[in-house]
Amino acid sequence: MPLVPQVTELIIAELLFLNYESDSKPIYMYINSPGCNNAQGQPVGFETEAFAIADCMRYIKPPVHTIALGQAQGQAAMLLAQGKKGCRYSLPNSTIMLNQPKSMARGQASDIKLKALEVMNNRKTTCELIARACGKDPKIVEKDAERVKYLSPEEAVEYGLIDKVLESTKDLPEGAADVASFVGKI
Repeated sequence: MPLVPQVTELIIAELLFLNYESDSKPIYMYINSPGCNNAQGQPVGFETEAFAIADCMRYIKPPVHTIALGQAQGQAAMLLAQGKKGCRYSLPNSTIMLNQPKSMARGQASDIKLKALEVMNNRKTTCELIARACGKDPKIVEKDAERVKYLSPEEAVEYGLIDKVLESTKDLPEGAADVASFVGKI
């Protein structure tokens, strides 16, 4: 599901609730999202939605474990990398993609110019967040995101976006398998 305001509000509310419920029990965030774009690659959300989620992930006390399943594209890949170091995962057939933000700017030239500046600032922030999570220089991430960059889960491990490819719930840390089997019954 794309990161649009309604989705962001639900995710943040859930993170804050889980923080309130237990400030030490890990939170497992399963990510299957095209980021701020729809299935056709058209922008439908704003990068600031992902920034709000990333800020909340750092703000709360419990560690957030991230797991990609299906897809983690654009801003969703950035969120995947924001999980607790050592606890960022992907299932074997997931697709992880880095890309640049897109603009939905319309209107007068001065308005388009302002939106272009905002998009460039969002690009810089996204690349800095990914670079910090991966232990890379932001300039390297910016270069890699100039064009669409698809990564297999193994390549995402090499890049530093995730820490491990999971083959089954048995590969999760102790206690997490219970959560995964519960989610599977919903």
